[in-house]
Amino acid sequence: MKKLHIHTLQHVPFEGLGCIENWTTLNNHSVTFTKFYEPYELPHLADFDWLIVMGGPMGVSDETIYPWLSDEKGFIKKAVANGKTVIGICLGSQLIAEVLGAKVYPNKQKEIGWFDIKLNESAQSLPLFEEFEHQFKVFHWHGDTYDLPTGSNHLFSSDVCRNQAFLFHENVLGLQFHFEVTPTSLRDMVDNDAGELLESETIQTGEQILSYPELIESNNKMMYKILDYLENKHTITKVSKT
Repeated sequence: MKKLHIHTLQHVPFEGLGCIENWTTLNNHSVTFTKFYEPYELPHLADFDWLIVMGGPMGVSDETIYPWLSDEKGFIKKAVANGKTVIGICLGSQLIAEVLGAKVYPNKQKEIGWFDIKLNESAQSLPLFEEFEHQFKVFHWHGDTYDLPTGSNHLFSSDVCRNQAFLFHENVLGLQFHFEVTPTSLRDMVDNDAGELLESETIQTGEQILSYPELIESNNKMMYKILDYLENKHTITKVSKT
């Protein structure tokens, strides 16, 4: 199987690839980064196969505070237009939704912690999710949400946030939640964003968040299934074009 070159857009030091990095290592794929919290440079589109856009505490409209958001949005839009496989996580999914023309806005409630999502009926027939349960817990850390981009498949919902994930043209995936968290990355998120943990029905304490190692493992397995599927899809697409 062809080895991939994966480029990652990272917004803060404490929200990296998590278990995705383990997957890239096991499959001998190469990974490069644009880290917007450092002096940065964006690659040429020809230099990578996949683009992964990570999370962060900023919002998609915070361009006055984070001027690099404008460059990032333009880059994501070009990657999608050029048929790249693009995966967005949390803020990353919101950025993808916006560049696809959807509205991004504050959700009625923040959702932070381990809460259930449900696989939508329209997504149950998709090969990507044929081995997924119809309801399970994932890790959330988001206050914003988005409308679904036109032409996308609506994948998951939760009780307090209807649009939890979408798939656009079979190769652009937006996930509001964090399948990728590891014990280390979860601890980093809790340590760096503890000020948001104002306990409510939809926000857990740091102690609660860190007390579910078995859920981290099950979430990682689902992340791997998604990555394996997209990898196979990428290979088939490349072969069909040659």
